Formats: sequence, structure tokens, C-alpha cells
Amino acid sequence: MENYFNYFTEIEEHFQCRRGGALLLSTLDWALIETWKDAGLPLEAVLRGIDATFDRYDAKPSKSRKINSLAYCSQEVLAAAEDMKEAAVGSARSENPSGFDAATIAAYLMDNATRLEGVKGLGPAAAEAARTLRDLAGGLAASQSSPRLEDLERHLTVMEEKLFAVLLANTPDRELVAVRAEADREIAPYRRNMIAAQLEQLHKQFVHKRLLEKHQAPRLSLFYM
Repeated sequence: MENYFNYFTEIEEHFQCRRGGALLLSTLDWALIETWKDAGLPLEAVLRGIDATFDRYDAKPSKSRKINSLAYCSQEVLAAAEDMKEAAVGSARSENPSGFDAATIAAYLMDNATRLEGVKGLGPAAAEAARTLRDLAGGLAASQSSPRLEDLERHLTVMEEKLFAVLLANTPDRELVAVRAEADREIAPYRRNMIAAQLEQLHKQFVHKRLLEKHQAPRLSLFYM
């Protein structure tokens, strides 16, 4: 995937540029970007899909319907990713993209460790995750070689999944029902633009993002640097 760490910001900026205004992305939009990232969709495929959606809209604009969400671009993004499969565009990934040296990544991990230590609702899991992040940061600082970013990202993903499990277990049923209902309402207008697997993943990401926001817990993935 090209521009590994710029995935989120480049999609946001490109969408805003094509729309012609600084529309803030919604929780649903950010969750959708994450589903694309998790599915391994190349950044270029997402940008092409956004362009194709707006090109089609510009050819036949509608006064009553505007492109106010990335969800409108979902079908075109998937189509663009499929078109790029054979060429394997974006499959070559640098081990250590320029600007993300060991010191930068270590600082990011330490910052997240500090933030986790102040999170309520995660109990011992937050403290354990914070210790692990500090250990990882210390290892990076002491290493004389470039970090293996894909290995580190996998480690952080496992840690996030454990934290999500704790959040879900510690959240009262009534709050979870409310968040899931909100996710259903937000996703409903775009269901016809997405396949079932994507809808399921989007719903999951939306719920996770809302719970993290409530507890002011950080995302650990290197994509959020």
C-alpha cells in the first residue's frame, strides 16, 4: 500500500478537495476508511474511486442529492481496487518510509502509553497495554537498525483487539444497544452501495470508534501517527 502512514489524511484531503469544501468527515467516514485499510485496498484505488464517483456526479449533478459522505464512493472504490488487482499496484511497501524513523515511532508509542494510563473503563488492560508500548518504544530507541514496521503494526493490532474486547465487556448493555442503533441509522442510507461483508465490518468499526471516543482512548495503529 503506497504512502502507508498517510492513508487516512490523503483520503480525507482528496475527498474534501473533490467536494469543494472543508467538510469534516463523520464517524462513519473514518470507520469506512478503516475498513478499506484493513481490507488492504491500495490508497490509489480509494482515490480513483473517489474521483470516479465525483466525475459521474459532475456529469449529471443533482440539486437534491449531494455527495456528503465517503460511503457514496464505496462501489467505485471497490471497483477500482478490483481493476488494480492484476497489476498489484501498491503491493510493494517500503520497510521504513521516509520521515518515520525509530525515534519518531518510539515517541508515538510513548505518547499513546501515557494516554492509555489516563483512560478509565479499561482497568488493568490499559496499564498492561501501556507497559507493552513503553517496552516496544524502548526497544526501538535501543535498536541500531530500522524497525520492521509490518511486524510492529501486527503487534499493535493485536493489542487494539484486546482493548476493544475489554471495552465491549465493560460497557453496559443499554449503551451498546444505543451505539449499535446509531451505527444502523448512520449506515442505512448507504447500504445499497456496499456488500454485506463491508457493511458488517463498517458497523463493527463504527461501534469501536464510538467507544474509544467515549473513553478518550487512543488508536494504537501506526496509521494514526
